[in-house]
Amino acid sequence: MALGVASQQLDLLDPVSRFCEEALPANSIFAFLHQHRQMLFPDGLFTDLFAQIGRRSVPPSVVATVMVLQRLEGLSDREAVDRFTFDARWRYAAGVGGWDGAGRVGFAHTVLVDMRERLRRSDRPDRVFEVALDAVRAAGLLGRRRVLDSTPLYDAVATMDTITLIRSAVRGLLAAAGGDLAARLRAVLASGDDYRGTGKPVIDWDDKTARDALVDSRARDGYALLAVLDGLTLPEPVVQATRLLATVLGQDLETGDDGVLRIARKVAPDRVISTVDPEARHGHKTSHRGFDGYKGHIAVDPDAEIITATEVTAGNTGGVEPVADLITDLTDATEPAEDTAAVYGDAAYGAGEVLDRLDAAGIDIKTKVQPPNAPAGKFTKDRFDIDLQHQQVTCPGGVTIPIRRVRGHDRNAGRADFGSACATCPLRRHCTESKTGRSITIGHHEAHLTTARTRQTDPAWQADYRTTRPAAEGCPGTVRN
Repeated sequence: MALGVASQQLDLLDPVSRFCEEALPANSIFAFLHQHRQMLFPDGLFTDLFAQIGRRSVPPSVVATVMVLQRLEGLSDREAVDRFTFDARWRYAAGVGGWDGAGRVGFAHTVLVDMRERLRRSDRPDRVFEVALDAVRAAGLLGRRRVLDSTPLYDAVATMDTITLIRSAVRGLLAAAGGDLAARLRAVLASGDDYRGTGKPVIDWDDKTARDALVDSRARDGYALLAVLDGLTLPEPVVQATRLLATVLGQDLETGDDGVLRIARKVAPDRVISTVDPEARHGHKTSHRGFDGYKGHIAVDPDAEIITATEVTAGNTGGVEPVADLITDLTDATEPAEDTAAVYGDAAYGAGEVLDRLDAAGIDIKTKVQPPNAPAGKFTKDRFDIDLQHQQVTCPGGVTIPIRRVRGHDRNAGRADFGSACATCPLRRHCTESKTGRSITIGHHEAHLTTARTRQTDPAWQADYRTTRPAAEGCPGTVRN
């Protein structure tokens, strides 16, 4: 498909254009897009997405305008195209005017699907978002405060159990191999399973011995396939299928004393949950609420209520990994700003690594830090006076112990062992039940965490946090392609 180009010759007598110009407020989004559409989303901005020859596409400037309005109004693809077809304001914003010209009737909703996929595969998948954000920044609407938040993105595929994962991964490898290589692989299958169907083998699922035999036989088929492929130069699709099979086999199985491969009584920390979508993971929004899929992270300007950055990570990813990309506009400024930047976030963004990054960038830290906890109501870590300058820790009973470095750990990490001092301490029952006494672990980011916990007890800090932090929840946001 070749690039379609919007007509620059607008009919001055077009009734839709005349009506909208007279009826719409000058500051409406429809008037703004009508006036600036060609400057914001020129068709040439999307040249790399299309071929040199072929049937002409719907002009990308028109599609981009529809995508912007679609996000602002929270519409589905079908609803957005319906609105474009029948709503004069949308047609005015897109620069197509009335319904009497050639090609002005509308387009199929799949055009939006196709455009997103073309953008996704390109070197600049976020260009529509970037252009909209640049326009907002040029208008002076963005400040130097950001609120970070995340939300589960539920996967549409079914989570697979171990036997289904193994069979699906084997079936995928055989399909990717094809031809002579597939025949060579099938020759080593010993279970009698042809792996052509998606249904589970028929066994007595109440019989543990039968279940173990099923898992063992299919796992050994998988290992046999990997043995055949070991050392071979393979095409990329086969390489990917091989890696997936190896991952599936390694994450759920363990060998018993009798040599039988069984399902391990544990959950791998980075467990693949589906061969249909191998990047999806088990995640937890809270300790009591789980989900399968991904996690979406956003940065929001709390004053303008505009989303300034987004990231998508696996469902089991915490808040540390995406922070660098979420605050790039605060840390990569070419000129020093007059006001200090500030970043707000809940405890998911209060890890030591995040505090260290924000502090190094000179950003005012407004991310909440989880308070320390201790079992059975014992003294928590913040009841101990940790003096990093003198490298010592004083317990609630007044005993001071030097911090010793732990071999094999970070050079800034250490531990204070109170040991025998706990034996005669009158506060022992409130502090520890360990026979060896209480120990306090000092982490690499201990200074940042201690400072943050002290800072967030300030009433002014708390008031600012309570006022600003909720801005990310239910934010109408801006455009993300």
